[in-house]
Amino acid sequence: MVKERSGVEKIAPYQAAKSLESIKREYGLPEIIKLAGNENRLGCSSKVANILSDQHSQLSFYPDSNCTALRETLSEIHKVEPEQLIFGNGSFELIALIAHSYLEEGEESLIPYPTFGWYQNVTLQMNATPVMVPLKDFAIDLDVVFQQISDKTKIIWICNPNNPTGTILSEEALKTFLKKVPKSILIVLDEAYIDFVEGEYFNTIELMKANENVILLRTFSKIYGLASFRIGYGIGNVSLIQRINKVRSPINVSLIAQQAALLSLEDQAFKQKVLDNNRKSLDLYYLTLDALGLQYIRSHGNFILFQAGVEGDKAESLFLEKGIIIRNGSEFGLNGFIRVSVGTYEENEKVLEILKEITQKSHNQEE
Repeated sequence: MVKERSGVEKIAPYQAAKSLESIKREYGLPEIIKLAGNENRLGCSSKVANILSDQHSQLSFYPDSNCTALRETLSEIHKVEPEQLIFGNGSFELIALIAHSYLEEGEESLIPYPTFGWYQNVTLQMNATPVMVPLKDFAIDLDVVFQQISDKTKIIWICNPNNPTGTILSEEALKTFLKKVPKSILIVLDEAYIDFVEGEYFNTIELMKANENVILLRTFSKIYGLASFRIGYGIGNVSLIQRINKVRSPINVSLIAQQAALLSLEDQAFKQKVLDNNRKSLDLYYLTLDALGLQYIRSHGNFILFQAGVEGDKAESLFLEKGIIIRNGSEFGLNGFIRVSVGTYEENEKVLEILKEITQKSHNQEE
């Protein structure tokens, strides 16, 4: 038998969210509502609908490996040089590319936890050590993260807003942290949910410009609803991006994905529709959860983490019986909590009705 590379045996396969069809087959459900993957339940811009027919004559050709049109558009939007951008087959690929470019065997990466699990996976891929830093009150505490820095630290992964808690970092906390962290350590700010942050929030791109060891990650999967297209991008100083590009597959973003991203950027009305639905949905959750006396964390993403009133496994099963897939918080070490993606008004109402039933039954059993 061919022996695997040293370190591969430590890696547990990443458990991506199951597809709708696989869940239907597994549980024998004719219809389901999937609220476990933080996907956009309003879909994507209608401008994307005719993309296959519009690009039909180009489908037999390789796509632009430089993503030129999209690069120029985002360069103007973010006021950065085109060379400061790198594109990937979703954030998954970009995170892996960063690890493959900068992490070496024996080095460490700091990972606030619970958070997006892929950071740990790619660290192990490089035979490096993930150092898990517990959250404080469901939020990333940068003072605690700083205390964990050692001479082996190479990358610090920061999901902001954090998944699964939905919490965000303040400008003051992040600026103070960046001043203290050695410039030899790469800081990755994964901003997959940054577009959902309501109100005034500081410009992290200006923060990146002022700190040569910071790279930002953005995605089209969430607010633009292009999860199936697989396209994301990073923004950093030119030298950082050039090094990552050395290990990037030369043709990693499809023509269709590039065009879908461009069309989505044109449709700001759809983006606003998603934001309006997100705000109203979260307000409904807060109101209902307050009435039920269940703990929740105010979210700056398109999801919410809250107490289910029962153990996580039980909650997952009860929702599944009703045809709704939610994320069991025990997967993040948060037993008794569940994470639910923001849905349509009708979907949110159904979730909350089930939650009321669970809470009522739990109270009856206690009496």
